[in-house]
Amino acid sequence: MEGMSQNYANHAQRVPVFLAAGIVLLLTVIGACVNMYQSFGDHERMYNASLVLVLSLCALVIWFYARTFALKAQDRAIRAEENLRHFAMTGKLLDSRLETLQIVALRFASDGEFVELAKKAAEQGTAPKDIKQAIKNWRPDLYRA
Repeated sequence: MEGMSQNYANHAQRVPVFLAAGIVLLLTVIGACVNMYQSFGDHERMYNASLVLVLSLCALVIWFYARTFALKAQDRAIRAEENLRHFAMTGKLLDSRLETLQIVALRFASDGEFVELAKKAAEQGTAPKDIKQAIKNWRPDLYRA
C-alpha cells in the first residue's frame, strides 16, 4: 500500500496470514467437535477430546479478541487525533453526535473537506461508508491494521 494512492476502492487493509490463522482455528474447532462426538462412550478418549475442544475454542476466542482489541485501541487513537485536528482547524471539538465509526471514516478526508463532512455527518447521521464515498480528496491512512 505504501507509495500507492488510497481511495474508497482500495483503502481496506486485510492481513491474509491472520485470516488464514482464523480459518485454521475454525477448522480445528470443527475437528475437535467431531473428535469429541466420536469419543462419547469411550471414557479413555473423552478426557483428551474434551481438552482439545476446550483449548481449540479458547484459541479461537483469543484470535477474535486479539483483532477486536487492536481495532478498539486504534479507534480511540483515531478519535483523539481527529478531535485534535478539528480543534486545530475550528477551535472546537468534534460534534458529540458523531459516532466512533463516523470519525474513523472522516480521517480519510482532506483538510479542505474535513470540517464540512464532519458537520454534515453529525447533522444527518451519515453512515461511515457514505462518508468515505463522499470524500473527493483522499487523505491516506497507511497505519491502520
